[in-house]
Amino acid sequence: MTLKNSIGVLAALFVAAFCLAQQRLEPPNPLEPRQGNPLIREGDSHYARRQEKRVGAVPDKSEIAAAVRAYDTAAEAPDSAEARWKLARALIFQGLYTDMEPSARQAVFEKARRASEEAVGILERRVKHAGGKGFEGLSPADIAEAVRKDLDAVPTFYWAAVSWGQWALARGKEEATKLGAAEKIRDYASVVVALDPRFEDGGGFRVLGRLHDQAPRMVSRTEWVSRAEAIRNLRSAVATDPANFANRLFLAEALALGSPAERAEAVEIVQRLITESPSPTRLVEELRLQEQAAKDLQTWK
Repeated sequence: MTLKNSIGVLAALFVAAFCLAQQRLEPPNPLEPRQGNPLIREGDSHYARRQEKRVGAVPDKSEIAAAVRAYDTAAEAPDSAEARWKLARALIFQGLYTDMEPSARQAVFEKARRASEEAVGILERRVKHAGGKGFEGLSPADIAEAVRKDLDAVPTFYWAAVSWGQWALARGKEEATKLGAAEKIRDYASVVVALDPRFEDGGGFRVLGRLHDQAPRMVSRTEWVSRAEAIRNLRSAVATDPANFANRLFLAEALALGSPAERAEAVEIVQRLITESPSPTRLVEELRLQEQAAKDLQTWK
């Protein structure tokens, strides 16, 4: 999965995709293998090489940029949720880990947010096409039940929650909260937990916990934000996958704001984390998390 070819190749693939793709409103049949949009497969190939030519925790821009271009072109297909959630995923990597100006970073996260919302809209159209209700007014549990058989559902809602989160941080927490970001993140992550609590190593729990830990409490907006919910969800994420660096770091950062015993637990967590070997499939991401853990440790000791 890369966040960093020729115009002729892209144009040819674009034409081929439109000639061969059968756009549909129904979700993919889980019993049948996906045919595969060639542009999506191209994006997958570049995304898988996103860590090549990295310098420490800084990736080379070329592979992730190629992944973004391929997914972006694939997303021209009006009913491809897969192209859109993969575009959002690639944009998140590009915005978080490659060097760029703050204004450019915010634009990248804004694009990820828009692509994610389009993917959610496609899922909703599929549900309505099958005779179900639209998502407005439904609880996360009801939405999860409506999309349970759709193979795009879990990654769509997960990357939508992450996209809204990164956009909110780039835009400014309070302003983003006034624009409804916290509710979006909460509801989308709750759908992920209801569908597959193990997805992305407890990703739904991780996003919910981080939200409760980081979101500002604002009257009539986020009065539901709770430190207890932050700790509970982050402990659930760690219990789901104790090896995941983000699960442990986010739990430690939440604990560090608590009692002396919780702060001591936070220190112990990051001391272990910075000595471990990062996953070879997530080198850039986990090296960056270790850098943050080392900075936290200096502050907490």
